[in-house]
Amino acid sequence: MIKNSYSQKFHAPLTLWRSVGGKAFLIMFSLAALVLTSCAGSKSNAMATGGEITGVRGTSYGEAAPYGMVAVPKGSLRVGMEDGDTLWGAGFPSRDISVDGFWMDQTEVSNAKYRQFVQWVRDSIIRERLADPAYGGDETYKIEEDKEGNPITPHLDWSKSIPWRKANEDEQRAIESVYITHPVDGTKMLDASQMNYRYEVYDYAQAALRKYRLNPEERDLNTDHQVSGDDVIISKDTAYIDDEGRIVRQTITRPLSGPWDFLNTYIVNVYPDTTCWVNDFKNAENERYLRLYFSNPAYDDYPVVGVTWEQATAFCRWRTEFLMKGLGKVGADIQPYRLPTEIEWEFAARGKEGNPFPWEAKDVKSDNGCYYANFKPDRGNYTKDGSLITSKCGIFSANSNGLYDMAGNVAEWTSTIFTEAGVESMSDMNPELRYNAAKEDPYRLKKKSVRGGSWKDPESMIRSAWRSYEYQNQPRSYIGFRCVRSMVQDASGVKNKGKK
Repeated sequence: MIKNSYSQKFHAPLTLWRSVGGKAFLIMFSLAALVLTSCAGSKSNAMATGGEITGVRGTSYGEAAPYGMVAVPKGSLRVGMEDGDTLWGAGFPSRDISVDGFWMDQTEVSNAKYRQFVQWVRDSIIRERLADPAYGGDETYKIEEDKEGNPITPHLDWSKSIPWRKANEDEQRAIESVYITHPVDGTKMLDASQMNYRYEVYDYAQAALRKYRLNPEERDLNTDHQVSGDDVIISKDTAYIDDEGRIVRQTITRPLSGPWDFLNTYIVNVYPDTTCWVNDFKNAENERYLRLYFSNPAYDDYPVVGVTWEQATAFCRWRTEFLMKGLGKVGADIQPYRLPTEIEWEFAARGKEGNPFPWEAKDVKSDNGCYYANFKPDRGNYTKDGSLITSKCGIFSANSNGLYDMAGNVAEWTSTIFTEAGVESMSDMNPELRYNAAKEDPYRLKKKSVRGGSWKDPESMIRSAWRSYEYQNQPRSYIGFRCVRSMVQDASGVKNKGKK
């Protein structure tokens, strides 16, 4: 018997596990190549083509441009720096690379968009409690059967509204449970400690590695080597909430048992750290930003900050989930949202010409004195470019890829682990260096590459090749992010993105 042992959310080569004589064997094949025909059908097909192989073709596919994103076509570029500027020091290796096409957010993720994520988490908690007998006890907030009455995995019914204005006593108790009152000034506010988002990621790349095949004979194709039946050890991430409401993250190491060993579970508190405005700047009057920057509508279109790498990654997963629910079966081939790799970010920032800055000029301001980005133009003078802290997303001109604020405003998280070797330690095709640090790993292994410079950085730090890092659990008032999505197919035919 053959069965699919996990959901095929995104179409990759389908991995199946087959039990034969009590042993499990891995079978991989492409869905597009699986064609079942009857004997009559085969004969008819052969006669129709004169016995020639003509191939089995699917229907044509077109991917609509995602909302708020622009296409960055595939191409090549020499990334890094070669001019030997002594201001840069070490840590800026250069190399010729090529990347596939991808979609990228035109601007950094704004407070308004990230707030939608936080409120979605809030509403999901409220709906769970409205269905919980200890609160509302309304079973209609959960769907447990399909249209035919067959039992399915229980999930929330998002079509049923939360009774914000006309709640009964039990419903009101469920709604109020996610809020707290400040013990001193009496302000009612969202309980940030409860805003936890749980998500799962199936690691297709790890599962595809030959060394993780259940059948020992498939782990090494060199027939000169003796097959070893020793256990293969895997590591997977898991997480849970303990009895005191704390997130407990664990990395489990155990012998390989099946495809579920590559399903990782994460729970992330998603509320931004608004205190970063005070903690990042000692002896400064930044209380207004602490209290207003994320929550006040005046800052809706400003880039979200105080978000860790882990929170930015969780946002990408939620955004994918949100999209898939909206598209249904139509979105089966759509690739997930994610953070850009360090090299994708630089490739996109340099524009079609591969410029040192996201703009064509080699200076940071025009002939009439207008600055091209929000950064720190002079010692102690943040406002020379028109802004003291962050600026609204997209008020400066876009680069030739149609991307805004790829220099300054906020520096941006990438998916790449930071090493001094940089691109030199990566492939020259779709370069990436990824490591999912376990909780018990040394802190130095939790450095993630940050690109673009920010509103507090001088000119030398907003060049597209500038590299820096921050620890994945560290929120900053000057680091934000934007999402990318791999194209299903980049048929643009663009060659040579640009050269230095």
